[in-house]
Amino acid sequence: MKPYAESAEQNREPILAVIREVFTAPGTVLEVGSGTGQHAVAFAGALPHLTWLTSDQRENHPGIRQWLAEAGLANTREPLAIDTREPGWEAAVAGPVDGLFSANTVHIMDWPAVEGFFAGAGRLLAAEGAFCLYGPFSRGGEHNAASNAEFDAFLRQRDEGSGVRDLDDLEALAAANGLYLAAEHPMPADNRTLVWRRAASS
Repeated sequence: MKPYAESAEQNREPILAVIREVFTAPGTVLEVGSGTGQHAVAFAGALPHLTWLTSDQRENHPGIRQWLAEAGLANTREPLAIDTREPGWEAAVAGPVDGLFSANTVHIMDWPAVEGFFAGAGRLLAAEGAFCLYGPFSRGGEHNAASNAEFDAFLRQRDEGSGVRDLDDLEALAAANGLYLAAEHPMPADNRTLVWRRAASS
């Protein structure tokens, strides 16, 4: 059976409503951390003007391939092996790309992986492109909901390197890599979709 994540089904339409307004022009979007592959087939199917590049660590590729094969979409690509902790991970992509998308990843990654993710994103993203990042986030050390505070505690207890990321930290990291936070969209279940773009001087 194909891998399945209930959360991917629940957040699919709210995320699509945002990225449909962001990724309007034909181009290539790299999804970092495709997971099961559910988002890839849903978004590529709804946005046929995009070429959707999937990626994840190798152990998740068989499941992603199952979803891609069943959907049979002409605008999806086989998963790339990406680990953002590896310097130069973006070399696996025939960049630049017009868009980046990632959902529920940076709170699972350790901080060096988050740093590597933003560094690679800064190098990969085309001048007019956008980087959409979905998940739970805090601001100034304050969570926007008790559920996110509880989730953060759970993550850190399970793995001290993970945890809900603070927007102040991410904005500083983005700025160091030539990106800025252009939009912030509230989402169901106390999540947000952040839209990062390339700073004019970078």
